[in-house]
Amino acid sequence: MKKDYSTPQEAFWAGEFGNEYVSRNRNEAHVAGNLALFSRILSRTSGIRTAIEFGANIGLNLVALKALLPQAEFSAIEINESAASELEKIGYVDVHRQSILEFGSGPDFDLVLIKGVLIHIHPEKLPEVYDRLYHCSRRYILIAEYYNPTPVAIPYRGHADRLFKRDFAGEMLDRFADLTLLDYGFSYHRDCNFPQDDLTWFLLEKK
Repeated sequence: MKKDYSTPQEAFWAGEFGNEYVSRNRNEAHVAGNLALFSRILSRTSGIRTAIEFGANIGLNLVALKALLPQAEFSAIEINESAASELEKIGYVDVHRQSILEFGSGPDFDLVLIKGVLIHIHPEKLPEVYDRLYHCSRRYILIAEYYNPTPVAIPYRGHADRLFKRDFAGEMLDRFADLTLLDYGFSYHRDCNFPQDDLTWFLLEKK
């Protein structure tokens, strides 16, 4: 039965376009790039025993994190059924098959990760997502997204209103007084060894 979502962006990723994204992104090279990225970021952290990814798709980020944090327990939220099925095959991820906007949890995770997902959230719903990221985290929040100093919408694979750039981390820092910026960096798509998709990442910490 087709589900009704609160935004067209959710339906977009839950449906056929999300299925096509799963097919396009089965690439082990992504795991190598993630290992390089996360090893740098995790060097600024300590004591991570639990982690959750918001919008994990087929789990390429979590596979890299598991290699770096072998003792940690992992959870994920994924709206697309095909991607969620792939996630469950990994075997060590507790998968929540739902929209980020439907997920509710307390401060249960040492690390909360969102990577390449905030850019696809309806801008009016961002405060709700920020609240969920914050309340799920005991200590660290990692945001890795396309950055722009001011909000802007750009076409995405021929679709309008499906990709938005802005200063997501800055908005979270303004929203929550006890968050601090621990580190940040940029990953370039033309890196010779470990390319990423021109992501700017921000590691935030609760104080």
